[in-house]
Amino acid sequence: MKLFSCPACDQVLFFNNTRCERCGHALGYEPRQNRLLALEPAGDAWVSVGYKSAGDHWVYCDNHRYNVCNWLIPAGSGEKYCLADRHNMMVPDLSNPRNQALWAKMEAAKHRLFYTLLRLKLPLYTRDEHREGLGFKFLADDPNSPKKVMTGHEDGVVTVALAEADDLERETRRNAMGEPYRTLLGHFRHEVGHWYWDILVRDGGDALEACRAVFGDDTEDYGEALKRHYANGPKANWQEEFVSAYAGSHPWEDFAETWAHYLHIVDTLEVGGSFGMTIHPRLDRDGILTTDLDFDVYGEETTIEEIADGWLAISQALNSMNRAMGLSDLYPFVLSPAVIRKLGFIHDLVHGRAGDRLALDVAADSVPASAGMLARQSEEAA
Repeated sequence: MKLFSCPACDQVLFFNNTRCERCGHALGYEPRQNRLLALEPAGDAWVSVGYKSAGDHWVYCDNHRYNVCNWLIPAGSGEKYCLADRHNMMVPDLSNPRNQALWAKMEAAKHRLFYTLLRLKLPLYTRDEHREGLGFKFLADDPNSPKKVMTGHEDGVVTVALAEADDLERETRRNAMGEPYRTLLGHFRHEVGHWYWDILVRDGGDALEACRAVFGDDTEDYGEALKRHYANGPKANWQEEFVSAYAGSHPWEDFAETWAHYLHIVDTLEVGGSFGMTIHPRLDRDGILTTDLDFDVYGEETTIEEIADGWLAISQALNSMNRAMGLSDLYPFVLSPAVIRKLGFIHDLVHGRAGDRLALDVAADSVPASAGMLARQSEEAA
């Protein structure tokens, strides 16, 4: 995610800002052109001010009244919800202050997800636009029932348990499941990956055959595969083929996990590029940990090799910084050559090139053995 600046005074701004602390203008995010606008009241709407955007009239998404959305809609469009919130099907009971606080965390993660989906120019259909359109249900556990809400995806509907927004509860679940990483944003990115498998792979013509060549046979019984995974544990040496232990349970989960990691990577690399980050360790004689994040990570011409090389360098640097603060690794995963190949498929898929076997073969060979060894050595040191 990039840095923004105030159109009225050039103050540096961040994606979720709602007020410029320098000039005092209200702020709103305009997703079509990926910009934060400075606003002044104009009757029942707002008018944008400052260079390049003065004079346009806007209204906030209806969820702005709950302080969970700063996205804008063109005044007079007749729309009530923004491009992200129009996908909401069910939210928790907001008369409960705790529910509202947890929902705010969920919306923050969801809006960051949609930022990336829109930057990648991916299709987004609501339930009204497509029989399997993308919809979200944010559900709280029923205190009178022993059953807990399960986070998951089915036929375009993503259900996210409100409890996952409680940091203590989520950390408890992470430890119980033996997971190295568990975040709200990670849930959103993973579950929406299942939806994009349906939209881009299952319904994508040649993409299905190409996907099976990379991720395996998705016709394997899903329920039995998960039972086997939970009964027997991860596959032996799963790190050689999968980005996570859970990814090895079934090709659908492998795709969703890899999809989520692709979104993790491109978003973080854009942050690094926006801050002008350059990684150049003095001891890096082979150039493995050296990178200059000056490329457009969302650009169609950017290769998976550039992305993988940049990610290896920045993730190792960030992991080392976390350890210096006594924290767990920010990115506790190893990207083996097989995983890079899968990320290459996702990269081609989002850019409409799925099935380009040449690109996949290049991606498979794009990470030198020394880079994989270095990443694994770093992980084991933790």
